[in-house]
Amino acid sequence: MPVRDALSRLASEGAVEIRSKRRIVVPVMAPARIAEVMHCRRLLEPEAAALALSAIDARLLRRLRDADAAIDRALEGGDINAYMENNYAFHFLIYRAPGEGVLTRMIEMLWMRFGPLMRVVYGRVGTARLIDQHQQALDAIVRGDAGTLRAAIAGDIADGERLIAEGEG
Repeated sequence: MPVRDALSRLASEGAVEIRSKRRIVVPVMAPARIAEVMHCRRLLEPEAAALALSAIDARLLRRLRDADAAIDRALEGGDINAYMENNYAFHFLIYRAPGEGVLTRMIEMLWMRFGPLMRVVYGRVGTARLIDQHQQALDAIVRGDAGTLRAAIAGDIADGERLIAEGEG
């Protein structure tokens, strides 16, 4: 039952399509849907990061740095799965800093929709072309600079959009 419930939740959020009791697929992302999801990410994520800034303490900053170091190792080693896991961890450590809320749930739903697509894109283009924008975010967090943090997160999302365009070409 827990697996069925989890799959039902994923289906309700658009991350998978249940075609039959034995067939579950990741939905195809049409260009218009990709554009819509990325537009929503650009609207929500920079603001979520800025709102979380005051809740990021020294302990959480260490965890963010650890996630960023793991991302660097994944990029160097070409480990797409480790990159994706640690990239998710980095972003959601920030977004969840003030607590779990509606904004975080909305962002999580968007990530569930585009995550499978990014896995395919990274499989095509590898990790060599991935740019780690997280250092700018970390620097902004240390300075308490919400504007620069917004810009760093927006830049990170723009890099993902660039990779999607390259991966589809």
